[in-house]
Amino acid sequence: MRTFFILVVFFITRIANAQELQAKFTVLANRVSSQVDKKTFQTLQTTLTNFVNNRKWTPDAFQPQEKIRCNFLLNIEQELGNNQYKATLTVQAARPAFNSNYFSPIINFQDNEVVFQYIEFQPVEFNENRVQGNDAMMANLPAVIAYYVNLVVGMDYDSFGLRGGDPYFQKAQYIVNNAPEGGQISGWKAFDGLRNRYKLIEGLVDSRYALMHDAIYAYYRGGLDNFFDKEKEARLSIFNALNYLNTVNRENPNSMILQFFFQGKGNELVKVFSKAEGDLKTQARDLLVKLDVTNTNLYKELR
Repeated sequence: MRTFFILVVFFITRIANAQELQAKFTVLANRVSSQVDKKTFQTLQTTLTNFVNNRKWTPDAFQPQEKIRCNFLLNIEQELGNNQYKATLTVQAARPAFNSNYFSPIINFQDNEVVFQYIEFQPVEFNENRVQGNDAMMANLPAVIAYYVNLVVGMDYDSFGLRGGDPYFQKAQYIVNNAPEGGQISGWKAFDGLRNRYKLIEGLVDSRYALMHDAIYAYYRGGLDNFFDKEKEARLSIFNALNYLNTVNRENPNSMILQFFFQGKGNELVKVFSKAEGDLKTQARDLLVKLDVTNTNLYKELR
């Protein structure tokens, strides 16, 4: 009874006080010309770290130990002139499994279409009611980061409460719909390549993908959070999550959101099903090979 009470208190507290971010932001500029003062990018790194960690992203109160652990890596790959740059942004976030010291990845994603303008000591500002700002190139970087912060928060909330992340996914969609435009800015439109921010958030707000939220909740709250006390039931919940994802895939083949979900989870899923009973292991392997083609060889270990 005491264990159950602690569990209930933990999750009531977790929902009521939720989490802000415990983010590490790194800026790499190894490919930028030596004519540009590298101290500029150290200043940018500090500015972006403060932007992510010090801004209030939700209306909830947060306990220090509940903060979402995440990493942002902005790798500047090209200097475009006039203090403008092209970069990739890697976003990683993890979520604790209850009653363990294990953190499960909720996001592990790289965006290859980040362009921006930055002059040292220029403030990084974001107004969610006026996303475009006065200068599109200056507004683009904070808009991109705010977009991914809302995805991180939304995925975390979804994993603790069914459709708990909806408000943050809707904020991310609003950023997409009002994103900066012009010049070399890309990644916000449906036609901007095969993988873009439009298609990613579509998989979390469009009703065609509604089962994604059931899958996220079943995977984390029904699955990983119960592994310590109810291993078989937890494993079955994760298998149910795979079935939800299989339905999404059947109705929306090759959707970006499925690729997004599985990134970083291959080894975790092998460990989850390695001790499953014969039929369940076989069924899980068959689903995983179909849903996460990139890790096919990894899933073949489930024999």
